[in-house]
Amino acid sequence: MTTTPVQSFTDVIRSRRSARAFLPEPVPAEDIRGVLEDARRAPSHSNTQPWEVHVFSEGARDRLSEAMVKAFEAGQMSPDFTTSYGDDDSVHVQRSQQTGAVLYGALGIGRDDKDGRAKAIQENLTFYGAPHVALLFVPELGDGVRAANDVGMYAQNFLLSLTARGYHGVPQGMHGLFADTVRAHLGLPADLKLLYGISFGTADPEAAVNRLDVGRAPLEEHIVLHDTRL
Repeated sequence: MTTTPVQSFTDVIRSRRSARAFLPEPVPAEDIRGVLEDARRAPSHSNTQPWEVHVFSEGARDRLSEAMVKAFEAGQMSPDFTTSYGDDDSVHVQRSQQTGAVLYGALGIGRDDKDGRAKAIQENLTFYGAPHVALLFVPELGDGVRAANDVGMYAQNFLLSLTARGYHGVPQGMHGLFADTVRAHLGLPADLKLLYGISFGTADPEAAVNRLDVGRAPLEEHIVLHDTRL
């Protein structure tokens, strides 16, 4: 993974990767602000802008991590949204399983290494060593689908802006498993729902896990053309 800023928009999109090992150096304040300015330009349904984002660094980051790790060790999970993918035979679950196998392989963790897998899971809650993490919340609006979709577009802007500036981020659904813990830690109301977090900073170029390309399905698997020629 490079930390050299990318100029072409196509290069930005196609070079973006989810880092899972970071260097400790913080991102300069002006770059964090720039990323947040870019992210807020995301479209939203009727311009509702249904996102509330909490960014943590330094001691605040460490205290958040401690609270989440403590809840994890106590088995106190409280997701606001379902974590089930449904049918285990679906192509979507198969892709998830294949990606997991590739990631654990890069980390040298065997299929039967329960301790190794538990440690790898817990590293989500120490943000893979990233100096910063942003937690993305969504208010209760209707059935939540449109609002969650809008926050997803905000997150994509956030991630692409990081890439364009030579940094990396990783969206982490596991953070959303500890919604009650996080709300209590921050004093937030119950109707503010935690979707996920994005850990971010400078990717460790020496980490094997950061050199993985898990790939994408070919267009033919998910695109249906109607009087459209490619």
